Amino acid sequence: FTFSLGSSAPLRQTRSGEVRAADSRNFVVSKTIAAELVTLRPGALRAMHWHPNADEWGYWIKGTGRMTVFNTGPEAATMDFHPGDIHYVKRQYGHYIRNVGDTDVQYFAVFRSPYYAEESLSYWLTHTPPAMVAQTLNVDEATIAKFSSDDPVVLPA
Repeated sequence: FTFSLGSSAPLRQTRSGEVRAADSRNFVVSKTIAAELVTLRPGALRAMHWHPNADEWGYWIKGTGRMTVFNTGPEAATMDFHPGDIHYVKRQYGHYIRNVGDTDVQYFAVFRSPYYAEESLSYWLTHTPPAMVAQTLNVDEATIAKFSSDDPVVLPA
């Protein structure tokens, strides 16, 4: 069986990059594993997100990226990645990636799950009752109302 992930339609695409995925929904023989292919233009940011259903294991194909991972509690770790590097992020750990080089970043990640899933911080903030978010972040609800709810996934520099 073959599947052309690079030729498949992106899940999300902006001028700053894209995310493509393969799982049991579009590659039906893939019953126990899902994958994503992420491309980030120079300076772009893969927005803060987490995967609720599986750990992430990634292989860096090209470019230089910087990833920050947030542990449960007040801990964060930031590391730089280059072609040939591998990263691992535990399920439910928030993380984001910035392209810190002058060429595109591309990495491939796999998940032990029949489907690809992610939750973004921007989606969570804009789909949670505004009073709760305002209280948690110690800001007023008018500020919360200004948050973008389009969930772009890849943000410009």
